[in-house]
Amino acid sequence: MRFDPRSLVDVAVLVAREAGELAVTMREAAVTDVDTKSSATDVVTAADRASEQLVRARLAELRPGEPVIGEEEGGSAAVEGLTWVVDPIDGTVNYLYGIPHYAVSVAAQVDGASVAGAVVEPVSGRVWTASRGGGAWLDGRRLQVSDATRLDLSLLGYGFAYRAERRQRQADAWAGLATRVRDMRRAGAASLDLCAVAAGRLDAYAEHTLGRWDWAAGALLASEAGAVVHLPGEAPELGADATFAAAPGIADALFTALVECGFGKV
Repeated sequence: MRFDPRSLVDVAVLVAREAGELAVTMREAAVTDVDTKSSATDVVTAADRASEQLVRARLAELRPGEPVIGEEEGGSAAVEGLTWVVDPIDGTVNYLYGIPHYAVSVAAQVDGASVAGAVVEPVSGRVWTASRGGGAWLDGRRLQVSDATRLDLSLLGYGFAYRAERRQRQADAWAGLATRVRDMRRAGAASLDLCAVAAGRLDAYAEHTLGRWDWAAGALLASEAGAVVHLPGEAPELGADATFAAAPGIADALFTALVECGFGKV
């Protein structure tokens, strides 16, 4: 079965924008209705749920019969054909605290691989898009990863798991890496970290425990912009649940440094 990636991008942008507008509109009330998931620090708001419900409803109208996997309501991939993968608010803790660095991520996957995606930032209005073979774009401007070649002069994005015991092990690994790079950034939204790699705003990014909805659109952007990308399960040396994206000029050096710092054992 063939799909037109460009038309899928258009759908992803449309529904992500609508979900983002909803998240902005209901934030004041939504942050008073908060639950937790895997731990007390892993939060979900009423807006996360409402945003995903909106995306599901709109996809049912625009792409009837195609399954949806979402962070809040789950789902399973199609045996054949296309599946939509949705993060209704990526960066929920930022959203909760009024930090405008969060996004709605919507991607289309075929056989588990992303073919089209959009990451929309509701507050700034920025729209990141990519399609397989069609490049990565930010508001109509084509993206390319950085030309970094020295790990010690590179800027790295990273993240933490929610459970305290694993977070401590990760902190130890990151501390070891901190002396090997220019600097490190923890921004709190995986999809946007991957987009930042695509735009050359970060030279690389690595994190554990991401769900498919976290990386489905952002990893496609990074890859289409020229990054070396390893998704969960593809690089066991980094850990079974590791996501990795880096400019080609530093990818091998960073991979080796992460392994040496124990990143794959956290």
